[in-house]
Amino acid sequence: MHLFFSIMIRIVFVAASLLFLAIAWIAGPESSYSSLFYLLSYGFGGWFGLVSALRSLAGKEVDIDLLMILAALGAAWIGAPAEGALLLFLFSLSNVLQEYAIGRTHRAIESLAKLKPASARKLTNGSDPVNCPLEKIQIGDQIRVIPGDLIPLDGHVISGDSSVDESPVTGESVPVNKTAGSRVFAGSLNQNGSLTIRVDREASDSTLSRMIALVEHAREQKAQTQRVLEDFEKHYAAGVILFTLLLIAVIPKLYGITFNEGFYRAITVMVVASPCALIISTPASILSAIARGARCGILFKGGVPLERGAQIRAIAFDKTGTLTQGKVKLQRIVVYHPDQSESEILSLAAAVESHSEHPLARAIVDEARARGIAMPELESFESTPGKGVTATLNGRKLWVGRSSWLKELGIAIAQERWDELRCLQDEGFTAIGIAESNAEGSTELLAWITLSDSIRPDAAETLRRLRKSGIREIAMLTGDNARVARRIASELGIDKWHAALLPEDKVKLIRDLSNRTDIAMVGDGTNDAPALASANLGIAMGAAGSDVALESADIVLMASDLNKLPLALNICKAAHRIILQNLSFALGIIAIMVLLTLLLPIWGIEIPLPLGVIAHEGGTVLVCLNGLRLLVGWHR
Repeated sequence: MHLFFSIMIRIVFVAASLLFLAIAWIAGPESSYSSLFYLLSYGFGGWFGLVSALRSLAGKEVDIDLLMILAALGAAWIGAPAEGALLLFLFSLSNVLQEYAIGRTHRAIESLAKLKPASARKLTNGSDPVNCPLEKIQIGDQIRVIPGDLIPLDGHVISGDSSVDESPVTGESVPVNKTAGSRVFAGSLNQNGSLTIRVDREASDSTLSRMIALVEHAREQKAQTQRVLEDFEKHYAAGVILFTLLLIAVIPKLYGITFNEGFYRAITVMVVASPCALIISTPASILSAIARGARCGILFKGGVPLERGAQIRAIAFDKTGTLTQGKVKLQRIVVYHPDQSESEILSLAAAVESHSEHPLARAIVDEARARGIAMPELESFESTPGKGVTATLNGRKLWVGRSSWLKELGIAIAQERWDELRCLQDEGFTAIGIAESNAEGSTELLAWITLSDSIRPDAAETLRRLRKSGIREIAMLTGDNARVARRIASELGIDKWHAALLPEDKVKLIRDLSNRTDIAMVGDGTNDAPALASANLGIAMGAAGSDVALESADIVLMASDLNKLPLALNICKAAHRIILQNLSFALGIIAIMVLLTLLLPIWGIEIPLPLGVIAHEGGTVLVCLNGLRLLVGWHR
């Protein structure tokens, strides 16, 4: 709202400047009122520039606003008030357009704040929901979210079933189904069902609040190019003033013209040499890129990560949860009992494992449920931690567990079965055995059940897109064993992989790689935090709800979606490309206009001050608009 009123006030001043300039021009120089109207045009057109110039002078700095004020006063001094008034009008108009352009990026960023409602429907002791301010809702409280409502706080669904649009938080375009146990994030839109949610984060600590804070902080973090240009401006503006004073003294003698004519030409040079377009070229692009990323569920922590992202030529990936889904799934059942089918083996194994909380056990049970296979009730159950479980089913004693444990129990397993097990393990699978005691009282192996962490469906395509975009080296770092790492790397076409790594091993490898080339590390932001911090660019994926991921990485992909990675790097490259375009254009305009102003008079062609002003301010507006292409996605 403050930005809106600021722009509106400036528009009023610009309009008044133009109005009084037009009245003075229509009245003509012979009118006794023309000087008054020119003065009013000067006042309205130059007010904000004068305030800025005085503020800079108070800080012992010289800025572009001072150059424009001096040029306008100089024009009035030599009897060209119309040119000076036009200069201030166009300069103030250009500043309004710049503020509007930059304001668009700010509004795109600040729109995140509108996703945070002021209250939530709190449930208390079975009574009807009561609207309660978010600040008064505590962890553990229950809230009701009806269709069409924004989810106000992070939490877990207790009851209900609905589709939730998480695009404002994660950038995921497809609504996600939420049922009991599902995690939900503040700022998501509940679509078609009522949900009861247990709050697990306070309002100030929600994923949305942290996103807003990070983006707000990011837009204050200047890129190296921007800092260099701002330092350059301080010296450049003073240099332009000194150069102008030199031209005032030299031009009349060189060209054989009057002092007023030389003064006019010198202040024209001062105007066209002003670095407005140069200075605005970088922040306009950086802010647009940050806003564009936020819309897509990608958080850039300032201009520095954007610059680094454009230079990345190598990427190291964590495996679990990054290239893979981070969830074990049943892959194959190798059946040895002649009278047992694969479905029957799965039914037995799932019945036994249904009483276990081990991730491998859950994977077997999930597969049985997915196939619609019934799990009979057990008569007894006993767990041996780290090894396996024993159960009795319909009078049959069953064992499900590690091969080493089955061997330890003395269960008869033929050598060829052990050979087949090693083959399965060499393929990168985790294998567990299921055995039973037969009618004769002896034991036998029924089957090997193989499990593995599944590769993300989008992983191969993402790596292909990265290679196509110019990434020359892709490596995989994992704490898993070499067999698993080899299988995953082979399926994804990754030549370089490193297995059985501790967190400190990943850090060492990243540092070694960064000595050769600019490398990015992509991980889940938890156990990968040291490696993320050690890389030239740390990228955390699936960071929604993760404090560690949000804090440790330079770029944060809120959704667990690898497709966001090429998009993030493309935004970095586009921002870098547009910044170079803007810098080249701005420097080119300055050089060309200065040369034309000084050289064309040799052939009797004079560059009028208004034309110089139009070139200067037009260039400034164009670089702003070029930067805004990132905001709307027109950067290809």
